[in-house]
Amino acid sequence: MNARAHFTRMQDSTAADWRLIGGEFMQFAQQLPDRVLTHLRLLDGDYGGFPIDRLSHCRQTATRALRDGRDEEYVVCALLHDIGDTLGSFNHPDIAAAILKPFVSEANHWMVQNHGVFQGYNFFHHIGMDRNMRDQFKGHAHYARTEEFIALYDDPAFDAKAETLPLSEFEPMVHRVLAQPRNTIYKAATEALA
Repeated sequence: MNARAHFTRMQDSTAADWRLIGGEFMQFAQQLPDRVLTHLRLLDGDYGGFPIDRLSHCRQTATRALRDGRDEEYVVCALLHDIGDTLGSFNHPDIAAAILKPFVSEANHWMVQNHGVFQGYNFFHHIGMDRNMRDQFKGHAHYARTEEFIALYDDPAFDAKAETLPLSEFEPMVHRVLAQPRNTIYKAATEALA
């Protein structure tokens, strides 16, 4: 069994406790890409009424982005954009955005976080909702980027006959993108615990 701190309140913790916790944290953090990929695989075979299963949709979205020459971070965002479907049935974009936030640009984070409202333009009117809900974001710096993500990659990625690369094609990318936080607070915390 690994050594553990003995405090009952964080305010009573010591630097020695945090050295111990930091060592454990770093080992655990290094396994994050594998845990994310394991969770993504839960979408395999889950159709939810859609023409293709949710994992295939994620792979197809990422395939389209990759084939279009998008950078690795963007492709990983495309792959993981719907990972939250299993845990956040009513707010899946928030789940994906929370996972990606420490590792991606603000533009890609915003795109993933808001893709559900933007995709709604294509179907909200069929379920009694306002298809123009995305208009609340008009003028936002990442509006056009998110609109483009939907139009080019997310919306057309329900085609059973379209090229859909295997998950193994994207696994190295996920490992690289999720290897080290790039955003200030997360990067600082990781460095402090190392």
